[in-house]
Amino acid sequence: MELQLELPPQVDFILDTLESAGYEAYIVGGAVRDLLMKRSSNYDYDFTTDATPEKILELFPDAFYENNFGTVMVTHTDLNEQIGISPEEDLKWQHSNLHTDTPTAAKSKLRPWQDRIVDIASAEKIHESLIEDESLQDLDEEPQKDEKTPQHHIDLFPNYEITTFRSDGAYQDHRRPEEVTWGKTLKEDVDRRDFTINALALKKISSDKEKRNNQHKYEVIDYHNGIEDLKAEKIKTVGDPNLRFKEDALRILRAIRFSVQLNMEIDDETYQAIGDHAHLIEHISWERIRDEFLKILGSDFPAEGVEILDETHLLEYIMPELLEGKGVKQGGHHITDVWTHSLDALRETPSVDPIVRLATLMHDIAKPRTYALKNGDITFYNHEIVGSRMASKIAKRLRLSKKNIQRIFILVRQHMFHYQQHNTDAAIRRFMRKVGLGNIDDILDLREGDRLGSGAKRTSWRLEEMKQRMIQQLNQPMEVKDLKIDGNDLMKEFDLKPGRILGDILNHLFELVLEDPKLNTKETLFKLSKKYLESITL
Repeated sequence: MELQLELPPQVDFILDTLESAGYEAYIVGGAVRDLLMKRSSNYDYDFTTDATPEKILELFPDAFYENNFGTVMVTHTDLNEQIGISPEEDLKWQHSNLHTDTPTAAKSKLRPWQDRIVDIASAEKIHESLIEDESLQDLDEEPQKDEKTPQHHIDLFPNYEITTFRSDGAYQDHRRPEEVTWGKTLKEDVDRRDFTINALALKKISSDKEKRNNQHKYEVIDYHNGIEDLKAEKIKTVGDPNLRFKEDALRILRAIRFSVQLNMEIDDETYQAIGDHAHLIEHISWERIRDEFLKILGSDFPAEGVEILDETHLLEYIMPELLEGKGVKQGGHHITDVWTHSLDALRETPSVDPIVRLATLMHDIAKPRTYALKNGDITFYNHEIVGSRMASKIAKRLRLSKKNIQRIFILVRQHMFHYQQHNTDAAIRRFMRKVGLGNIDDILDLREGDRLGSGAKRTSWRLEEMKQRMIQQLNQPMEVKDLKIDGNDLMKEFDLKPGRILGDILNHLFELVLEDPKLNTKETLFKLSKKYLESITL
């Protein structure tokens, strides 16, 4: 199968450099799959070659190699310097060639950015009691990784990974091979990969002289019927799924993640093997589980992903607390049990942030533990308090950063907020301080998912009025004291004495700034003050 493609110049450079030195070179993995599916790869390209890591480093002097698996990494910036591409040329190419995926039906319900309630950047004047909000201060982001990540470079784009053909030895820890040997052929390399749709390779078969309309010709190499599985929208392992999952148990979660990310069905035999080997997930670090779980939550079908985790018994290992909600009835307007409501709320939340989605999934996690019957009515008193502690514990288990643990705690703890018309402005500000300005939109997204997941309408008049009153706190009326200069500045600048004249000048400036806020700079106000003084002394 041949394709005409215009790929990033960095990709062609890597292929041409390796082949010019006499080595085989292929694009492999997810980039090939995404190109065939017409999804944007956005510079996330991996390569495989018969060149050894030492030979690769000779060809790419700024590359680095810090593992035992034959993977050499080179940054986008270093590669641009080697090629001679300026930042301006690179930016121009990105704008003209990179596109995001077409929005899906699932994404169409998301609230557009311009509808954000708390947009600090555009706020005219935040109420002074909110300015010192501790939630606006950055918490330390602790790296939570179980493997060393090279910190040589900071780059906006993923590193390009160039890996030597290899064959894996026996797997003893259900994660990594005990021994890696360099392979001689592409087939040896793709035979060890996880899923057929990720075992595809792309080889450049045209030169720069032969390219048409800036496109080169590439050959798709498919040893495991990956193209057929792409067309059938099937997730299927390369070879025996039982063997693949015993080798690397992380593949169990990756299968589910690809299913919801790509909207593809898991092959029956593969699905059965996931359930049979779910217990092997205990051999995987929580950092790796976290990464895959958050990607599932960040997909277009997060609730369906959690349902698969449940059906395959993986949720018993990842978040058993959530399962306690099965069969727990709710009162009031709720028509489903806690478990179903949690999934429905997750499905309906307009946020694409996986942390907000995780908080939404867990917002009622303590209801089973606070369930009580009083006078025939079902109650869950203080479930938000107990739930915030449970959610924090789960977030720590998933090795989330301090900042995200705090976010989840706040969102679960405060999700039961309510509004009455008689609430004072001070009460509105107290709520905003409790939640934090940076979390206001997130908790509104959680509330929307909660309402829709309960069968209620998306919003209510009370909620809309509360939003407007919060906006008012971000757009307080301007006062004279908000001018960039004061009476002391005027006295020093113009050698004035204390008196009525200072107030007259400031009031005059205030009127001008109200008409045109851009005038509110020290330099401009001094010029306007001088002009005013000259006019009254004529």
